Amino acid sequence: MEGDAGAPLEEEEIALMEDYLAEIKNYMIPAGKDAVTESGVFDYDIEGTYVTPLIMGGDCAFINFTKGIAWCSIEKAYEEGKIPFQKPVSCHLYPVRLAKIGQSEAVNYHRWQICDVALEKGTKEGVPLYVFLKEALIRRYGKDWYGKLVEEIENRDH
Repeated sequence: MEGDAGAPLEEEEIALMEDYLAEIKNYMIPAGKDAVTESGVFDYDIEGTYVTPLIMGGDCAFINFTKGIAWCSIEKAYEEGKIPFQKPVSCHLYPVRLAKIGQSEAVNYHRWQICDVALEKGTKEGVPLYVFLKEALIRRYGKDWYGKLVEEIENRDH
């Protein structure tokens, strides 16, 4: 919702977003549609990475709001059965961010004050971040990887 660049994108996600843009646009605000018309479904960050375009350097072009709550137009189109993919995996994983380190990929928690309310809720309800992100982590790394993560965390705590 805030930041100096949009959400990171994979090349395959760009192709899907382009293929289903007409359906996604039905859920976008006018300024988001304008941003996509101007730059397409992706832009580049300062490192040359593919990212979602921003509305005049602010919110993601795919953002929308209901009663002051932000939601993703891509995900809404998916939830309503209009498109076959949920949203970019980087968005699905947030507040975890991925970073390339040589041939490996680091999985890092990104602390940001706009997520504080969600973290408080997770703490209150006893839902750790890796459990909240289960679906997204499995989507990215597979069930075996997630199972090993859970085993590692549970063994660490004993």
